[in-house]
This record gives sequence, structure tokens and C-alpha cells, in this order.
Amino acid sequence: MKELLRTNDPIRLSWLIALLAGEGIEATVLDMHTSIVEGSIGAIPRRLMVRAADAARAQRVLADAGEAVDGD
Repeated sequence: MKELLRTNDPIRLSWLIALLAGEGIEATVLDMHTSIVEGSIGAIPRRLMVRAADAARAQRVLADAGEAVDGD
């Protein structure tokens, strides 16, 4: 798995997941439950992950949509 970005914004995450799904790229969000358990105060950002084989294409899809990614 490769991390694309970290964010505390659930709306943005939903949008990015839908954007990637539209291109046939499966995305996974890590740390969602940890963020909820800690009270959703923003101390633990959620990580958007994709398979390593899809990472370069996923980064291009997000960049083409004007989304900055944290990955290499």
C-alpha cells in the first residue's frame, strides 16, 4: 500500500475516493476509527492509501483534478 495523503477532512476524503473509484482505482482510508475514538479533534489525520501498483496513476488522477498529494 502507498499513502497518497493525510487529511482530517471527511468530505475531501469522500470526494477523493469517488474520484479514484471513477478511474477504477480502489482506495482505502486508514486511521478512521482511531480518529473517531480520539474524539475527532484533528490530532490524528486519516490516511488515503492505494495499492502500490496504482499509486502513480492515482497521483496523476488527483493532480489532474487539482488535488495536492503528499506522496513522493
